[in-house]
Order: sequence, then C-alpha cells, then structure tokens
Amino acid sequence: MPRQKVHSSAQTSASADQAWAVVRDFCGAWHPAIETMGPEPMDDGGLIRRFTVKGEDTVYRERLTFFSDSDRTMAYTHVAGIAGVQSYDARLTVTPAPAGATVTMSAEISAPSSRIDGIASGTQAIFDDGTQTIAAKAVSADPIKPPIAPAVSADFEQTQIDTLPRLTLTTGGKESDTLCLFLHGIGGNRSNWQAQLAAVSPHYRVAAMDLRGYGDSTLGAEQSTVDDYCADILRVMDVLNANKLVLCGLSYGAWIATSFAMRYPDKLAALVLSGGCTGMSEAGADERDAFRLSREVPMTEGQTPADFAPSVVEVISGPEATDASRKALLASMAAIPTQTYADALRCFTNPLEKFDFSRLTLPVLLMTGAHDRLAPPTEIKAVAERIWDASPIPDVRFEVIEDAGHVCNLEKPDQYNAILSEFLSRVLP
Repeated sequence: MPRQKVHSSAQTSASADQAWAVVRDFCGAWHPAIETMGPEPMDDGGLIRRFTVKGEDTVYRERLTFFSDSDRTMAYTHVAGIAGVQSYDARLTVTPAPAGATVTMSAEISAPSSRIDGIASGTQAIFDDGTQTIAAKAVSADPIKPPIAPAVSADFEQTQIDTLPRLTLTTGGKESDTLCLFLHGIGGNRSNWQAQLAAVSPHYRVAAMDLRGYGDSTLGAEQSTVDDYCADILRVMDVLNANKLVLCGLSYGAWIATSFAMRYPDKLAALVLSGGCTGMSEAGADERDAFRLSREVPMTEGQTPADFAPSVVEVISGPEATDASRKALLASMAAIPTQTYADALRCFTNPLEKFDFSRLTLPVLLMTGAHDRLAPPTEIKAVAERIWDASPIPDVRFEVIEDAGHVCNLEKPDQYNAILSEFLSRVLP
C-alpha cells in the first residue's frame, strides 16, 4: 500500500505556551475549515473528536493517541471520514524557538494509488492553514494556567483484609464498581497518597494499600514475588467488590501496577505510572545484582532503614522539596522493617519478565519529577513513546512535574492532583 508523509510548520512571535493554548483542547474548533466539532467519549475511556468541515456533509472522526502538556504535543489517528484511506496518523507539536515558537503538523498516510495523492494534497492544504492559523491566534492568546485540584477534607476508613498475609488499606470515596487503587514505592507506605486520596475521593472510589510487610500489612511466609503482589491486588478487588481498577503506582508500585496490567489487562480501566514503569525488568543480571548488593550493604553492616533514611531522602528529593515533604519521606522510610526492605529489594531485582507493551490497550498516564534522578524525564518519556508505538490502540499521556523529585505526588501534590484529576475525568464515567 503506498505511503506518503505530509509536513507543515509555521513560526510565531508568541510564546510556545501561547501557541499551545490555542490547540490544547483536542476537541476545540480553532481551525478555520471546521464547521462543527465535539467530543465523542468511548466506553474504553478513549477520546474521539467528531467534526464536519465547511462545504461538506462528511462526518470525520479522529482518536487521540498521545498527549503531553509538558512537551506540547498531541497525536491522533483517523477513524472515519476519509474515503479510501488505509491509515492516517498525525501529530501536532509546539516547540520553543529563539524568537517565539514553531508550530508543526505532520501525518503519515497509507492509501491506494488512486487515492494517496489526493488525500496527501488535501491534508497539506489543511495543515498549512492550520499552522498559519495557530501562529496568528497565538499572538493574542493567554497562556494556559495549569488547573489546581486541591485536597479537600474527607472521611476515610482503615480496611483490613485478615487472610494471610494481612493487608491494610485506607479506603473512601464515592460508591462505584471501579476502584482507584494507589501503590506506594519501595521506601513508602499508604500514607504517601493522602493528598491524592483527598483530591480524588469526592469523585471516585479510592484506596491506598500498604504493600505486604509495609505499614500495617504483614509479609508472607516466603520471599515475595511480583505474582504475590498481583494476587494481593486481586484480593483487594474481591473484598471491595471492584469490577475494574485504575492502578496508580509510584516507582516500585508503578512496576507492580504494570506487571498486573501484563497479567490482567481486562481488569483495568486505566494505568497511572509515576517515577517509573519498567523497574529492573530491562536490566541485565549483573546490573540487577549490583543494584541489590549496593542497597543491602548498610543492612549487612547492621543498619536499619531508619539509619540510612536521611541519605535516601537526600537522593530522591527535589531541590525545592519542603521541610514537610522531607519529613514525610523520612518517616515512611524509617518505618520500614529491615526484613521488609530486604524482601522488596530481592523482589525488585528478580523481575519475572520484560514487559510487552502491545498488551496495553487502555489509557496510560506517565508522570515523573523534573528532578527525578531514579526515573528522569528523558527515560519516562522514552517509555511513553514505546507504549504509544507498541499498543494497537494507544492512549498515552506523559507529563513532567516541575520542581519535583522522585516522589512527585508528595512533593508537588497540587500539580500532580490536577493532572491526575483531569485524566480520571476523561477515562472514568
């Protein structure tokens, strides 16, 4: 099948933020050719825009496949409307330039020989009009101010699952058969998610779990594996009568959440992965061993997590971390039993598989702190692009939390909650 690429760009004296403000709404009718435009939410949490153009009766439909405020980028694919097209994948990007910003629209089109030139030339005209329109409108546009989703006071309960190993959760929110379940990092516990529970619970059912051995949960009789954590998540679903999950994990919890998605994709409505995703699953045996041994040294010398918590917090904190966030990180790290920390390290450095991202056909939000040394933005962006490329039905969002370190949800809760809340409002009914 013949393929062609179409590319158009325009310069504007406006800032990149002003230009992005013109187009950020995927369903916004900013293009001069648009007659009508509106969203068409999907049962799978995806977003389709349905529109008509001036002088035509055809109804066009395009599906959002990638979005990033941080990168000022969106990608979308053709669903219906263009006669004869085999595939049509497009991307719109706004990038800073020395004297303003560059607006770029591009597409890769596949169609029969009889149609490919006509589709490409039509697309070129639409894109040329589009980039010039954005450049012109940006000059008078106000940059978007990120919304704030502040935490509110809410009532929560402690829920305990007494079958061994015992699991303890903080639960609350609206009654629903879909549960937003939060999984902490290797140095945390369920209290790290308090601000997210407070922000999300007015709208959704929520729970934050102490992983086995952490907080008020107990370790199993044998070394934990990621399959054990997945079994724990299934137990939570059963006890809380949840048919679907939004798994929201940080670092170690993000790796567990992705591992669960590999095994039970049909049980998930969406994934939210912060400060990680692949864990050590793509590292070689020598790298995994070196990672584990370096972190076991203090314990072999008789130290507990409470002893080396200050040095860990120094590494994972961002440069603008408040005294309150550092204190919270120290408290959660210091509370970890030595046996639990050792158990988690062995589990983390013995992954059972390398992830097959083609299995992710659900909405995925990836976030990381701008100053995250363990999961830097370049690494998480690369993972987001890989998921977008591998998924047969991609729906990926990638964001960087400015001024935050590794535990970005705790350091910058307002910014984190705003992105999380916007994502949930689209993917959940």
